[in-house]
Amino acid sequence: MKKGLKSLAVLGLSVLGLVGCGGDNSKKLVVGLVSVGDTSETYSKAHIDGINEAAKKLGAQVVLKTSVPESSAVIDSANEIVEQGASVVFTNSYGHQDYAYQFAKDNKDVTVVAATGDYAAISGLTNFKNAFTNIYEARYVSGIVGGMKLKELVDSNKLDATKNKDANGNWKIGYVGAFNYAEVVSGYTAFYLGVKAGFGADNVAMEVQYTDSWYDHDGENATAKALIAHGNVIIGQHADSTGAPEAIEDAHKKGEEVYSVGYNVDMLSAAPTAALTSATNNWGKYYEYAIEAAIKGETIATDWAKGYNDDAVAITKLGPSVAAGTDEAVAKAEADIKAGKLHVFDTSKFTVNGEHITTNKVDFSYMNWSTNPPSVVHKGETKETVKTDTYGSYVEESVERSAPYFSLRIDGITEVAKATKN
Repeated sequence: MKKGLKSLAVLGLSVLGLVGCGGDNSKKLVVGLVSVGDTSETYSKAHIDGINEAAKKLGAQVVLKTSVPESSAVIDSANEIVEQGASVVFTNSYGHQDYAYQFAKDNKDVTVVAATGDYAAISGLTNFKNAFTNIYEARYVSGIVGGMKLKELVDSNKLDATKNKDANGNWKIGYVGAFNYAEVVSGYTAFYLGVKAGFGADNVAMEVQYTDSWYDHDGENATAKALIAHGNVIIGQHADSTGAPEAIEDAHKKGEEVYSVGYNVDMLSAAPTAALTSATNNWGKYYEYAIEAAIKGETIATDWAKGYNDDAVAITKLGPSVAAGTDEAVAKAEADIKAGKLHVFDTSKFTVNGEHITTNKVDFSYMNWSTNPPSVVHKGETKETVKTDTYGSYVEESVERSAPYFSLRIDGITEVAKATKN
């Protein structure tokens, strides 16, 4: 879910890409992307690269608007895109969603996709769509990488129990989070459970510090430094700059046993010795699906969410500091996820207030949290999200809608400086 950020691009930059093989370009499908950032920001780069690659493969044209803030500028940009012949408009920021919805409402002949959005299915509009990835799967696997490194450090007596353990005897890990939205909660919980799986024991505690921003290089850097000062050994992130890995690399070079697990892109250029891996999305898979559907005249899914089984998520290249055997552990976890044998939110693997859960009902209504009490904007159903199959009970994610909705606060994780309401 994205975001306000600093960017070098000029607001409203428009690029019309005539991609694909020769022929009459006027007959090619035209699609547009309203992007909150440009290619200097990792999240937006993934979207921009993804749509361009998909369009090139399928012979479509792309109209691109970069550095579009979360304001009525979204509507202006969408109008400009449609004026250039587009019949499908994508937006990539959660903060774009309300404006994308309004544009879709006023332009019923245009399909509008709000990536990372969460209320297309209950909006009442047939031309309004949402899309996400099952990034929680990759966050879990990246957590395994971090957990195995933690075990290696503990087994080799390289950590200081006084500094790196809490008062309850738990080894400390950290997480740089953007906001306390369900997307971030889902992600850091998956990461934490992956760390415990890789570590092979439960005596791990995680401190989450929020930056109140999706992209804030300096804020992420400062937050990582605070987590390092608190003795956290492995530090993950749900934030879109290299600020955290850079702080971790600096500390590592000074002799700290601290390591980074990043997000979106390979962080080895920012942290060549401290970066272990990153959880990453392959947005090109979605754009290829959606553009091909539009070319064929098929309806684009109202909610689309895919993971390892569709190569929509992954972890990046393993860094030189990973523990021995990490490759094999990653391959097994990915295979088990694909086979349905491994559920990230297996209810036997965590507790809430000391108890294993047997039920977790979620209200899928879209709320206006600025009112007191919060008011319903789009009414959704309340549904049970604890499921059971051959391999046990688990909390499902990104099934009832594409956007994450796992927001349980499980034991072992402490949140610091909470941001806005979920």
